[in-house]
Amino acid sequence: MPDCTQCRLPLQTVRQREGIFYLCPGCDGRAVTVPQIRRAAGDRVATSLLRQINRTLQPSARGCPFCTSPMRLIQSDSPILELDACRPCGVVWFDPQEFEQLPEGAIESTDSMQLRAIEAQATSQIERERREYAGDDEPDSNWKSIPAIFGFPVETDTDELARRAWCTWTLAAVIGAISIWAFFHLNSAIEQFGLIPAQVFRLGGLTLLTSFFLHGGIWHLVGNLYFLLIFGDNVEDFLGRWRYVLLLLAATLTGDIVHVLLKPDSMIPCIGASGGISGVIVFYALQFPRARLSFLCRRYYGWGYNWWSIPAWAALALWLLMQTFTVVMQVRGFSNVAATAHLGGAATGFALWLWWRTKENRPLLNV
Repeated sequence: MPDCTQCRLPLQTVRQREGIFYLCPGCDGRAVTVPQIRRAAGDRVATSLLRQINRTLQPSARGCPFCTSPMRLIQSDSPILELDACRPCGVVWFDPQEFEQLPEGAIESTDSMQLRAIEAQATSQIERERREYAGDDEPDSNWKSIPAIFGFPVETDTDELARRAWCTWTLAAVIGAISIWAFFHLNSAIEQFGLIPAQVFRLGGLTLLTSFFLHGGIWHLVGNLYFLLIFGDNVEDFLGRWRYVLLLLAATLTGDIVHVLLKPDSMIPCIGASGGISGVIVFYALQFPRARLSFLCRRYYGWGYNWWSIPAWAALALWLLMQTFTVVMQVRGFSNVAATAHLGGAATGFALWLWWRTKENRPLLNV
């Protein structure tokens, strides 16, 4: 269980008709998620707090009870309260008697909350042990079984985003439309708009970007779009649209440059959005290391399949190992996959994550 930001006692889970919050039995402070605030105090209050969480950079002296990162100082307008909030977790910390001051808040008595907390904590512990014993790693939506059948990882549990991922969705639509259009005359499109290392300044250097929107086949396209959509929306939600676009652009250009430097005299065109998406993948895994990714694996005995999940940081380690192996194959001429571009984009994702974390004076690891 998370600990209180003030007295360090384990927080108790309290369930109300408006939702769930986390109560400190010592000081009566509480951690409340933005959806819970919306249900308890109304849309106007929740939207105002969420806007400040996304925009405010002023650090708080308190750490988040869930991820331990320093929270941000925000202020509610009506009533006027100075609060602490964690943007990645979407949690606002209320000191004693502060949450009760919100409008339309239906607050239960302390005795009732204590009883509910004990019951909720016991139920939560039983459910956790049941899931661990049964190996229950199934995702939260049935449709996720479809990409899992084809070997793609799926997010086990997805949290509500603070904003719609318009940038990710639009970019995926544009990539899909251009790639499908190019499929009808693929060779000429690749020759004209693909990145050729020996002619890197062709079209004024624009091929460093135009190659991002071309793909060599339907599975190449589907794979890149899938990873962009499932990881990009979370990264865009965390960074905001402009920093997200900067991440994609920087990762794409760095990946292309690394690929060109490996074989500057090569006349083989390079296409695909993998370099930029690699930066998004690395940023996602570093920013949300505890996110669970599930895979559908064949049983060792009998018929059928089982779900198997690992944290995002472990999935990143496996992915980097695979990319390193592919780079060796590429250098030796046994693979046409531009894995060097993947690692170049991945390095950019790591560098920008590190830079933004340091700039905001936050711990490097969310553990």
